[in-house]
Amino acid sequence: MPERRCVVTGEVASAERLVRLALGPDGTIAPDVLGKAPGRGGWIGVTRSELEAAQAKGKLKGGLARALHEGAITIPDDLGARIEAQLQRATLDRLGLESRSGTLISGNEKIEQAARRGQVRLLLHASDAGEDGRKKLAQAWRVGEDDEGSGREGMILPVDRATLSMALGRENAVHLAVIDARAADRLLAHLSRWQFFTGWSRDAADRVSSTNPRTAGNGTASTDSDKDSDASDAY
Repeated sequence: MPERRCVVTGEVASAERLVRLALGPDGTIAPDVLGKAPGRGGWIGVTRSELEAAQAKGKLKGGLARALHEGAITIPDDLGARIEAQLQRATLDRLGLESRSGTLISGNEKIEQAARRGQVRLLLHASDAGEDGRKKLAQAWRVGEDDEGSGREGMILPVDRATLSMALGRENAVHLAVIDARAADRLLAHLSRWQFFTGWSRDAADRVSSTNPRTAGNGTASTDSDKDSDASDAY
């Protein structure tokens, strides 16, 4: 994975863990969470609250101006909200794709059976899922992975069952399980950035590397004029 430098903090991380901001032809900055928009862009690796604080102090504009070598830029006041909306949409779209491809299952009984057979690679819950249901499925997952006593649990999504059900075209989608390792990696690449940016789980960005370790490079570029490195399989 290519690495990029956050224009706010100056820290370097895998592009998979950061959010790209694209510079439009009119000098306006827009979120590009899939990393595929043409032209120049800068990267951020902060939460929404941190981004908005940096924007209010002028630190975001200064960082982007230096990274893009462009002084005449316009940053929308609602940039944080736009990024969050795009991250949510990208994750829900990915869930829908995995559901249609058969790598995502739902329903307590179906998930519990798959978990006890060691077939579950990732366990997800709606934000309003009951604690008893979450614990029961997590226990089945640990049993199937021969990992009892580890405290392994599923990930709680920053959306409720109604939003999940609408995204998946299913009724009452409360608990979800991914039964394919590559599908789990694809989802985590989106989910970790979304959770991290919203502050729902401050350490969520680290879960991608712990689930699918990759060898990090030494790149430190803060811009991305070389478009062959803009996108990755994780998107």
